[in-house]
Amino acid sequence: MKIVILNGSPKGNVSVTMQYVHFIQKKNEQHEFKILNISQRIKAIEKNKPLFDEIIDEIQSADGVLWAFPVYFLLVPSGYKRFIELIWERGAITIFQGKYCASLSTSIHFFDHIAHNYINGICDDLKMKYVEGFSADMYDLMQEKQRKQLILFAKHLLGAIEKNSATPTYYQPLVQNSFKYVPQKTYNRVDVGDKKISIITDSTDRDTNLGQMIHQMNRIFGEKVEIIDLNEITIMNGCLGCIQCGYDNSCIYGKKDDFIDFFNAKVKDADILVFAGSIRDRYLSSRWKMFLDRSFFHNHKPIMANKQLGFIISGPLCQLPDLKQALQGFYEVQQASVINFVTDEYADSEKIDILLHNLANQLLEYAEEGYTKPVSFLGLGGKKIFRDNIYGRLRFPFIADHKAYKENGLYDFPQKEYKNRIINTLMIVMSKIPQVRKEIYSKRMKTEMIKPLQEIVKKANARQ
Repeated sequence: MKIVILNGSPKGNVSVTMQYVHFIQKKNEQHEFKILNISQRIKAIEKNKPLFDEIIDEIQSADGVLWAFPVYFLLVPSGYKRFIELIWERGAITIFQGKYCASLSTSIHFFDHIAHNYINGICDDLKMKYVEGFSADMYDLMQEKQRKQLILFAKHLLGAIEKNSATPTYYQPLVQNSFKYVPQKTYNRVDVGDKKISIITDSTDRDTNLGQMIHQMNRIFGEKVEIIDLNEITIMNGCLGCIQCGYDNSCIYGKKDDFIDFFNAKVKDADILVFAGSIRDRYLSSRWKMFLDRSFFHNHKPIMANKQLGFIISGPLCQLPDLKQALQGFYEVQQASVINFVTDEYADSEKIDILLHNLANQLLEYAEEGYTKPVSFLGLGGKKIFRDNIYGRLRFPFIADHKAYKENGLYDFPQKEYKNRIINTLMIVMSKIPQVRKEIYSKRMKTEMIKPLQEIVKKANARQ
């Protein structure tokens, strides 16, 4: 059989992900594995239609497709995302129909499920036969147990092709809305004071719902707001995954394009940010993905701390909970205050006006109060994954991260809670005595749990 590997790593064959693929090749030499470097060559693929057609021809002649990629910012790299967009733009959808496929990723398991769900959804949209996904830690290949699991994963894909196995469809086609948003209300401009506000978008076209929503938001905020179209920023390419920035946050692109200066001046220095974009396939555009990937030059530091962040989305966001989770989760880890999402899917211009006005007021009010919304599991869980990896195996090459984590108290390991450790030890010993254990669990547990909180409530003063 012939299996085409669509390589999503911008590093080509010199990537962690491809080592997993090479291992599968070695274990299945009776089959042909054709590796196509997608992300690394995306600029050429985009400009050179015959090169794109060659890739499509390889896929057409294959018995199966393996989508293999590193996880970049909770999804596939921007070049891979652009290739997926090209499939639709250039009418190559039918080539994928009926092909067996699977997905393979490498990462530190930071929201890797969203990347696999995205690829699964794309495969369902293409009417492919998606077998399963395999999400590997970067160095799982070093462990015999994980190597065995990888061998079985490949066996499942090859076996499904040989047996012509039935596969489930997990994601239904998105239902698009033809509603045209036309602003109905003209609100008095809110007083932004000395707050620096940036609206960042991938389109300001007033003939689109997104463009109209941005225009309405701008009218509410007034003259002090800056609207930045990502298409007008010179960005040479997506993140290369070289990790040169790990030492001192210096990006390999440097002054070769405008991204670093733009990001530091318009994003990092803003008090309030509004990110606006239209849904393309099952995510925002590849241009937005490039923005996210390139911002990695700050590595894992929470550079959005205390910023107020709102989203304006055109498209069926309610049908894409993974997209909302990705945006909310990532910026919670970044310690931003994620306020709300406004979309055009309500199909009611007056309601959208009200929601945009409310969002603008919330952003300003929270910024003035210094209010930061509490993080959910998304932000807390993600923070701990970064904390543990930067303290441990990723301390090198991410030297800049390690320094920042130490300086900002982000190494908040529970081992340092000495008081709690002593109390826990004593209580565990005492609970071995039957009478004491009965007293604690049957009579005192509930009241003891709330006792420290009751003390705070008791001391509270309504005027404070």
